[in-house]
Amino acid sequence: MKTLGKLSAAEMAERRQVMLQTAFRLFSERSIEAVSMADIAAETDYNLRSFQRYFHSKDALVVETAKWAMEAFTNVNRKRSPEMTGTAAETYAFFLDSFLRMYREHSDILRFNQYFNIYIKARRVDAEQMQPYSGMIDAIKARFHAVYEKGRQDGTLRTDVPEEKMFSATLHLMLAVVTRYAVGLAYDAGVDPEEELMFQRDMLLQAYTKQ
Repeated sequence: MKTLGKLSAAEMAERRQVMLQTAFRLFSERSIEAVSMADIAAETDYNLRSFQRYFHSKDALVVETAKWAMEAFTNVNRKRSPEMTGTAAETYAFFLDSFLRMYREHSDILRFNQYFNIYIKARRVDAEQMQPYSGMIDAIKARFHAVYEKGRQDGTLRTDVPEEKMFSATLHLMLAVVTRYAVGLAYDAGVDPEEELMFQRDMLLQAYTKQ
């Protein structure tokens, strides 16, 4: 069993990364409720006391894990983004396609997100505790705002629809449907997830763009 001792900032950051990766893996595999901090500490080969130097409570660990997982995906995904070189409608289409990519390549994030939503509601995690995760969502909103404003200029987005309504509907509808398939909640064994996901993606694209 390892202890942390006196470490450099880089060493501490590396160990924190290992702890978050391990927490994410166990949470997404077993559910958040089923995994204790002691379980995660044992998997990382650090004792619980050392582990708690980084995360003072399970709630704090869960929120930080959610932030880490989503940031890891968005940072990689952003490198594939057309940014603002195309039309606002093209960038909005990329935003929609990002949910499909998460389903195809990172279903573990969607499983974790399902457990995360259940956990924070059951635990009544307050706004202050949620701030690390909320701040990450705010950054996504800021990027969406830039797309929306470009749509106002180039006329390819339905900016008669309020920005907050467009963002909320897009985020919640796409996240809900990809999560449904990722956690195995398709009731019809003969259903084609790709076909249904693309259908919803195309409906939102048609609803909010002028192409």
